[in-house]
Formats: sequence, structure tokens, C-alpha cells
Amino acid sequence: MSEATGIIEWRETEPGKLEAVAVLEGGREVKAGWCPQPGSQEAFLKCPAFEVLYEGTRGPGKTDCLIMDFAQHTGPDDRVDKSTPQWRGFGPAWRGILFRQTFPQLADVITKTRKWFPMMFPGIRFNEGKNTWIWPTGETLRLSYGLKESDYWNYHGHEYPWLAFEELTTWHDPGFFKKMMSCCRSTVQGIPRKLRATTNPYGPGHNWVKSRYDLHLPPRGVYGKLIEEEGLPERMSIHGYLDENRILLTADPQYKDRIRAAARNPAELAAWLHGSWDIVAGGMFDDVWDAKQHILFPFPIPKSWRIDRSFDWGSSAPFSVGWWAQSDGSDVRLNNGKVGSTVRGDLIRIAEWYGWNGQPNEGLRMLASEITKGIIEREKRWGLYGSVRPGVADSSIFAVENGMSIAADMAQHVTVDNRSYPGVQWLRADKRPGSRKTGWEMMRKYFKAAIRNGTPRENPGIFVFNTCEQFIRTIPSLPRDLDGDPDNVDTDSEDHIGDEVRYRVRAASTMMRSGTTSGTTS
Repeated sequence: MSEATGIIEWRETEPGKLEAVAVLEGGREVKAGWCPQPGSQEAFLKCPAFEVLYEGTRGPGKTDCLIMDFAQHTGPDDRVDKSTPQWRGFGPAWRGILFRQTFPQLADVITKTRKWFPMMFPGIRFNEGKNTWIWPTGETLRLSYGLKESDYWNYHGHEYPWLAFEELTTWHDPGFFKKMMSCCRSTVQGIPRKLRATTNPYGPGHNWVKSRYDLHLPPRGVYGKLIEEEGLPERMSIHGYLDENRILLTADPQYKDRIRAAARNPAELAAWLHGSWDIVAGGMFDDVWDAKQHILFPFPIPKSWRIDRSFDWGSSAPFSVGWWAQSDGSDVRLNNGKVGSTVRGDLIRIAEWYGWNGQPNEGLRMLASEITKGIIEREKRWGLYGSVRPGVADSSIFAVENGMSIAADMAQHVTVDNRSYPGVQWLRADKRPGSRKTGWEMMRKYFKAAIRNGTPRENPGIFVFNTCEQFIRTIPSLPRDLDGDPDNVDTDSEDHIGDEVRYRVRAASTMMRSGTTSGTTS
């Protein structure tokens, strides 16, 4: 960052070292301490939106750019034309805070700030006890940490006109992030208010970050979609590409090759090298999921197939109901008029109801009777009522408290359209020790068995109708518990539909033995 103005030229001053040089009027040249490279770095520093996510591949220089976003507003107000907008000269009022989840995770940020700040801002000092940089002109940048939503209370009442999060997808849910937004404020007129974040497209928070910034489509350039919701500040994403970082690639021409060598599968490579949000590096299913083969357009279910449902209970957290058709091996008439073959035992998710409020991991707090009524209403609307057999559910609903259980509540009659209907009944899901990991492994086998690789399929697989949007949103990107047991899904992730699906997969063979003819809802 330099106060010099003029034309910026990028020069290889010595082999493997690319530097920015400002060419001033008269031909005088000044080396820039740090300068944004063309593309995403420039776009991020200039973006006027209140909330901006800098996401993308590995290596475009996101962390450097993040700390420079704060630094660009420090120092005295040295405007020649005082009628232009003031972006500096706020002194102690310009306060920032940058978060990671834990203190050890801050090591990289601290290292980078120690590299740049003393060189660029003479007289700046670092308060070790408070992890805070203090500028000679009074500005402060605090490097801090917060893991869960309740950690917000450590900062309640604080004022930070600049609020930042490094590696946003490491937060399992948006609770802490959203709570801290209330601290992004200032009583000083004209001071910028900015919420900034960086991330790669993987981690336990993949789904909520992807949803918040509408990252469902491949990037078409640097700028993402400008999202404007009524009553909320505008937000957008900036997509960074490794190829933009000429400094890194000049110094390390083999960097891409090492990324390719380090990637454990094509999905991880797509995340690291292309910044793809369609997968999650290190996910439980990213190497066995193929959207083109697993997702189907709805087709009429043969009458000889078994139809049932599965259920994962939730109140403050989401609940999940899935409706399944299990094939007896007969052919089906696809929506394009062609005949499709199936394998006996194939599971097709034909419908779903996800009990959330639109925010990941936040439930509707509905009563068991209300969920029962909703299930019956949907089955009547879909033409399924009377043909759905009892399926497996989270065994916790059978726990008896005060003489009653959730399962018993759901079995009670309910009134729908002024008529009384029998409630719904469930079978206990297998939740013995080890069943969770066994269930994930069985799901992997079913996903893999569904993939056609040029030879006839022999084993039953899982498929899903494209109308089951929440399954498609959450299941392919469920992360492994990389900090604990990699053979298990991270329990802090949005795994409610995942739990419901593995209950059904674990029970698949039992359901087949119980027959495939249609039954009556009970």
C-alpha cells in the first residue's frame, strides 16, 4: 500500500520476484509496499456493498486483501480536494475486528500482519495481550476469535465499523456471524461500515454460506450476484482465481501441480483449483455423488412398489420427513416416454418435507400433532394418502416422558379439512452403537451402486427426484468429521436429512422382506 499515485506497473525485478512499481509524473518511480493485483483483489477493495464475501480457489491472495481492506482506511485525511468523499482520517473511530474460530487459527493472519504493517505504517505497534494493532493515528484492528453463537456476548455493546471473518465456512452455522453484525456500527458520521469475509468452497459451513451468497451457479467472472432482501443490507460475493495471483505463480510456477498432487479426489481438486461450490472437499459423499445420474425427473410409481416414509425429529433444530419408493425390480415409464430399468431394492426419494425456517440448522418448533397434520395434508395433496406404509424414524421419538412419547402423539387422530384422520405410525430406526458410521457407509455403497459405468447395475442404489431440493442442497456436501473421526459426518453440520436417509437405508433390506405391495397409512 503506497500513498503514491500514478500508473502501476508489475515488473519482475529479479528472477521469481514480481513487484508493483508506481510511475509518477515526471517519471519518478516508487515501489509499492503492497498493491492489489488486477481482478478480484481490486474488486474486493472497491466493492461498495455493506457485506462482501471473497471466495474462490486456493491462492488468489484473499487473506492479504482482507487485512488491506481495513488498512486502506487508516492514516491522516490527506485529501487535496476536501469536497471528495473522506475514506481516511477517522483516527480512533476507525475500529476493526477480524475473527477466526480459535486463537491458534489466527496464526496465519498474525504472521501476515506482522509482515506488512510495520513496513507500511511506521510507528504502528502490536499489543500482544489484546492481539490488537494500534496505528500512530489511533486506528485499531483487533484479531480475535469466536466459535459459537453464545460467544457474541463477549462483544455485546462493542462498536466495530469494520467486521471481518476469515475462512467463513469453518463456522458450522451462521449464528455467531449474524449476531456480530449488530456490532458493525459507529456513531461517527461518514465513516464506512463494512462486513467482509473470505473462504474456500468447503468446510462444515458450506451449505449456509453457499445459500447466503447464492453460489449455486458457476462463477462468470469476478463479481457474484448482488443480493437485495427487503429490510436487510445488500450483500454480494467476489470470486478469486489462482491465475490472478501473478506474484505467487511467478515465485512458485509449480504451485498448481502441487495442488493437483495434494487433492485426494476430483471433487477436492475442483474445490481447490476451480473454486467449485458444487462439491465439498473432504465431504462424505463427494466421490460417489453424480448429480447427472442420481437426480431424476419425477415419473409414475408402479403400483407394485413399496412406498413409505422416514423421519428425523427436530424442534429447535429442523425435522425431516422423506417419502420413498422402493423398487421390486420392475421397469418404469420415464417422463420422456422411454422405459427405464431398475434393480430390486432401488430407493427413490420421491418427496420430502424439511422443517426449517429458511436458516440452516434452525427448526420450526412445531408440535408433534402439527407435523402429523402436515404429513397427512401433503400425502392427500400428492395423491399418496392410503398407499404409504409406516417407515423408520429416529428412535428418540419413542422415549416416554410423563406417560407419553412423540411417537404416541403422532399416532393420535388429527383433523384435516374438518375430517378426522388416523395419525401416522413409525418403526424404530436402528441406533445401536456404531450404527451411525455403518449408515454413512451403506449410503456410500448405495450412491456408488446407482452410477452406471457402461455395465449393467447389479446392486440397489439411491436416486432422488429433482423436486427434493433440500436433499440435493444438503446431502452431496455433508462434511466428514476431519477433526475427529473421518468415517463419520461432522455432527455440527446440517445433517438432519442425512440422518433421516441413513435410517431408511439401514432398514432397506428389512423393508424388502416385508413385501412390496401398497399398504395403508397408519
